[in-house]
Amino acid sequence: MEAQIDQVFKNELKITDTTGNPGALGLLAFGLTTIILNMHNAGIFGMGSVVFAMGIFYGGIAQIIAGIMEWKKNNTFGLTVFTSFGFFWICLVFMLLMPMWGWGPAISKEGMVCFLGIWGLFAFALFLITFRMAKSMQVLFALLVILFFLLIVGNALGNSTILMVAGIDGILCGLCSMYIGLGQIMNEVWKETVVRLG
Repeated sequence: MEAQIDQVFKNELKITDTTGNPGALGLLAFGLTTIILNMHNAGIFGMGSVVFAMGIFYGGIAQIIAGIMEWKKNNTFGLTVFTSFGFFWICLVFMLLMPMWGWGPAISKEGMVCFLGIWGLFAFALFLITFRMAKSMQVLFALLVILFFLLIVGNALGNSTILMVAGIDGILCGLCSMYIGLGQIMNEVWKETVVRLG
């Protein structure tokens, strides 16, 4: 009898999570910021405040917020990816700005290659994890791994052509992330599978 009362009490205290899907925000923040940076890499415009602002606020802070919200959703993958890449964007921006503020020397070619290399390794590990996820996520992380590889090689060799190709791949990666994020929103709002993500 006491066990039954305890079970009823637990059922009454059960809280249902009715919060929205933070994945769409994280994917869009990553996607749009990736497109902006890689438009620079592709030679469309020079490095400047548009990249810095997007990197700090949308790619950075918005992704971190989405990652923290994924924690509430019990989504370890989303928590790790969005929070990590949110701080990636903030780190990247500060690496570029700190020398301008006199906070340290400009990052060396070797330092940038190592920075990109460790993040490329992280992206590759995430890509392997996506083999149990939707095909669209596999494509997104495959493009991301290729992007890091091209950026590593381009920076190591100082080759502007490879960096331009990296920019094109990065734009495609960002568009893929936008497709998934907007697709999640559309499917939720329309309450049917309008955009196929599997």
